[in-house]
Amino acid sequence: MKPLPLGVRVAAGLAVTALEQARKLPQQLAGLPLTVVSEAMQLSMRVQQHVTELAIKGDDVLSGLRPVEEEPEWATFDEDETPVTTEVPVDDPWEEEERAIAEVPEFLPTYDELSIAQLRARLRNLSVEQLEELLSYEKAHESRPEFVGMLNRRIATVKAQ
Repeated sequence: MKPLPLGVRVAAGLAVTALEQARKLPQQLAGLPLTVVSEAMQLSMRVQQHVTELAIKGDDVLSGLRPVEEEPEWATFDEDETPVTTEVPVDDPWEEEERAIAEVPEFLPTYDELSIAQLRARLRNLSVEQLEELLSYEKAHESRPEFVGMLNRRIATVKAQ
């Protein structure tokens, strides 16, 4: 028996495939709305992920261009509710020398460049010893009341825990 031409064989294969697909059509139609909704949700989530990634990249680039906002007066945090301990200034003959030789703590080398909000974000990861070292450094250099107060409150909170 001589084989049929390629075109005839392909046409017969297409006809059988079309018939098989036609038999499956009622089952596929029942699940079609669910499939469409599922694919639409997946596409929506992928788009949201890409938009979020772009926003994060944009934030990274733009953060260097915008000045850091100071903390609004109305903002309060847990550490702010602890009363501030006031220290009586003592005339220390070595104070000027300590101020001159104090160095930025190694665990936070960018301390002098941080705003109070940026520092607050990093305080939760520091030990009491590190917090006390920052407090000593702050008092020896700029002695900014809001920084000293925040460090005192955080030290008291950590010690109380």
